[in-house]
Amino acid sequence: MPDDASALEPLVGTWDVEAASPRGDWSGTGRTTFEWLLGRSFVLQRADNDHPAAPSVHAIFAPAADGTGWTQHYFDSRGVVRTYEMTFDGREWTLLRRTADFSPLDFSQRYVGTFSADGDTIDGRWEMSDDGGEWRTDFHLTYRRAR
Repeated sequence: MPDDASALEPLVGTWDVEAASPRGDWSGTGRTTFEWLLGRSFVLQRADNDHPAAPSVHAIFAPAADGTGWTQHYFDSRGVVRTYEMTFDGREWTLLRRTADFSPLDFSQRYVGTFSADGDTIDGRWEMSDDGGEWRTDFHLTYRRAR
């Protein structure tokens, strides 16, 4: 594990975001920015979107205390505060929440996103599980690097 978050460099920048229900009954667009915070110790994510039911988000990515990855500290405009376990290997990005923290947990959540070969697209999906074993897609979330 690096002393700073430098391995997260591929995320840094501004991205156009598209979200869509797997059933096709809703979709939305937005923009998110990942930027260095306090030198290169942390990454700050700011996200806004055009869907009225979707919140604006601020999240901070920090090295995990146990040295096995990162922790995402999530805050949104609904007042929701969560922490996610995070892994990133330069190609696949995962976020996982399986225990209650600042917000109740009625189900487990995870995001799995894969970078394109050129690093300009992250194709992913948020999933949920009632039992922690069987996952179903909650919604698709695709990032395209803004030009």
